[in-house]
Parts: sequence; C-alpha cells; structure tokens
Amino acid sequence: MVKEEFELPPSPAPSSPRTLRKYHIDTELVYTETSDQYRSSSVPIYQTATFKQDSLSNMGEYDYTRSGNPTRSHLERHVAKIMGANRALAVTSGMTAMDVITRLLRPGDEVIAGDDLYGGTNRLLKYLSSNQDIIVHHVDTTTNSEVAKVVSKKTRMVLLETPTNPLIKIADVRGVASLVHEANPEALVVVDNTMMSPLLMTPLDLGADIVYESGTKYLSGHHDIMAGVIAVNDLALGDKLYNTINASGCGLSPFDSWLLLRGIKTLGVRFEKQQANAQIVAEYIESLGFKVRFPGLKSHKQYDLHHSLARGAGAVLSFETGNVELSEKIVENTRIWGISVSFGCVNSLISMPCKMSHASIDAKTRAERDFPEDLIRLCVGIENPDDLIDDLQIAVSTFFGGLCLRRLGLCPRPRGSCFAGVCVGRWCFTGILETEETNRYQFLKAGAVKATIETPIYK
Repeated sequence: MVKEEFELPPSPAPSSPRTLRKYHIDTELVYTETSDQYRSSSVPIYQTATFKQDSLSNMGEYDYTRSGNPTRSHLERHVAKIMGANRALAVTSGMTAMDVITRLLRPGDEVIAGDDLYGGTNRLLKYLSSNQDIIVHHVDTTTNSEVAKVVSKKTRMVLLETPTNPLIKIADVRGVASLVHEANPEALVVVDNTMMSPLLMTPLDLGADIVYESGTKYLSGHHDIMAGVIAVNDLALGDKLYNTINASGCGLSPFDSWLLLRGIKTLGVRFEKQQANAQIVAEYIESLGFKVRFPGLKSHKQYDLHHSLARGAGAVLSFETGNVELSEKIVENTRIWGISVSFGCVNSLISMPCKMSHASIDAKTRAERDFPEDLIRLCVGIENPDDLIDDLQIAVSTFFGGLCLRRLGLCPRPRGSCFAGVCVGRWCFTGILETEETNRYQFLKAGAVKATIETPIYK
C-alpha cells in the first residue's frame, strides 16, 4: 500500500485529515500514523512543561503544555479518527469533559437531561441550576415524546446517555437529535458515549453535536488513569471548547495521554471478551428469575432500538433481586467481583448504585424516578465466565445461611454442573417464584422441590 504523506497539525488545529483510507474500527483502534523524527513504534512521551523557541519571530508549534503537547496531540488525532470527528480534545476526566461542555451555557439557558443519569452528571447539573441560573429539565430522554414536550427555542443543550446508567434504558439518539434540531437548530445534542465506546457506537454519525467519554473506563481499560475525551465535527465549536481547556489548564498530561493511547489499542480485544462474558452472565441471572436489564437480552423492551444504533450490547448490566438484604449479601460476599464504582476495567466489578455511585441522588428523587433500591450493577470483565457465575452463586447462597461445598472442595458435582442453580449446602437454589406479596425462593434436592423460603417483596 502506498502511504499518503501529510503534515500532522498541533493540538490547537483541526485533527487528522479525513481523506485518508478508512479501515474497520478494530483496525483503526490500533493503526496510527506519527511524524516522530526517529519513527518510533510507540509515540514518545514529551514530559515537559515548556518548549524552547528558535527566536522571538519564529515561534514553534508548541510553547507550553497547558496549551498543547505533542503526545496529547497524537492522542487527540487518534481519538478524532476512531470517533468519526473533525476535532477531538483530551482532558483530565470524564466529568472535566462534562464541565468544559457546560461552560458553553449562559445564565437563563435551558438544559434537557435524563431522569436516569450518572451521579456525577446529576451533581454538576444541580450545581449549575443552583448557582449559575441554568434551568434544567429532567425527563425520560429514552422516550422521544417526553423530550418533545419540553424542547423549545430556549433550549440550549440536550444531554443523552445510552444505555443509561444504571437502569440500562436506551435513548434514541437519531430520533432525539432530529426532533431537537427541528424545534431549535441552535440547540446542542450532547451524548455521553462512555458505556458503548467508539467500538460499538459513533453518536456523531447519528446526529449528535458533541460526544464525550470518560477515558478512565473502556478507552483505558485498566483503571490506572483518569481521563476524558470530547469529539465534535463543527470546528468553530471545537475552538470554543479548546479555549476553555487552554484557559483552565485541564488538558490531559503527556504521560496520561500516552497511557490512554496505549489502552485504546487493546480496546477491541478487551471489549469483545467483556461483551461475550456479559451475555453469558446476563442469561444465567435471568434464568434464576431475577429481573435483568441488559440490551443483549431479547427480553429488554428496547432491544431492537438499541441494535439499530449500536454494534453490540456492551458489558454493563443490572438486575433486581426483589430484596434489599439479598442484594447487599450478594454484593458483599463475592470474591472475584470487586466492590467498586466505575466500569470498563478488565476486572469484573459489582455495586449497589443506590448506596454507591448514585448515593448523591436523594432517596426521594430516586423513588420519583423509579430507581430500585435493591438494584445490583455488574460491570463484566475478561475473566473466565464460569468463575464469574460460580462467584455469584456462592454469594447468593450466603443469604440463606448456606455453606457452599465447592468453596470447601467437597462438592460431589462436576465443576460447572450447577449452573442451573446455586449450591446451598446440600440444597440447590434454582430461582425465584414471584407472587403478589412475596418472593418464594425455591430449593431442589434430587430433582424434587424440598423447601421454599419466602421474603416480602421490597416496595
């Protein structure tokens, strides 16, 4: 193949030329061009705060890392390419990206946001509403008609998350962008694409004006850096965002830029494995009778919509047990699943959002938004799926006072043979039989129902 030669612009300039040949996304994640003078295979880390100039009349591309750095420039060009953007910017966290974007707002502007939001986004919007005279409308942004009811000429920004976190509802990015732009061409549709990453969805192609992601999650993949990225096609809009970053000094450091670039190169293989594991885990949990929220399951009400927008289901799911105490026992008694906020790491994580990532949303508001207090969120990693299911089975058994014989090395069953149920001593928990007033936890022995335990359904 004949390589096309071009001069790579610095960070403040528009990103990579769009005339280059496009490859499949998993190739684009890995393939990079660089103008490094020594043709290094890995992009150099320019760990410097300042750059010397030839003379007062001949200033170079870079002068101060707050304004631009070659390592960050390379990352930004690469991110622009994989996100289908004309311009990309790298900052210190996903919430920094959100903060930079909301600085486009002015007092009196109106914002439409979802009723199932990331806790940090909700906190920032509450601050803007209370201190900056920004009017925020929280509606179900996964229902187009609800957005249509509040969009107006005063609307400056519409914030979308899809799938939402942690209720895993799907926003019709294409439909919402169309109706918002028709009602108010000046309104900006902003999409948080962290749950999908560029591997599975490119919202700019669906009509979004600004797309941002927390690079801390899937893009990095190892939870060893904090980062955020912003992508746009409108270069004038990109300049406004860059000016805020330059003025506030929130651009990503050279070393973190290098780490993020390295993480992006393995996004394809990591996320494909995580997604495959998530499908297996989701199907198993659903087989027990728990209510599972995952767009890879056809039982998801918006299954078709999601797959019309994205190239996969992702690797985050949530489920309801019907009992807060049972949920707490499951979360606190896993071993492989680490109790932690965030997602996108190669390690599997488990949490109860109402007590962790979304605890900043008060109980009254959670109730108004139909946020289940017993909800468990699973962020699936790259481990062996049999081990992940084993770990969940053991955790469930603790609620019933059971002792898992497999953990003691005494289980007479072949490994993997109890995936239809959870070992509880010599009993086998096979699922939930829900009635109007109770969850009936059914147990089998030798294939026959031998016992049930009933608990009140959490209201």
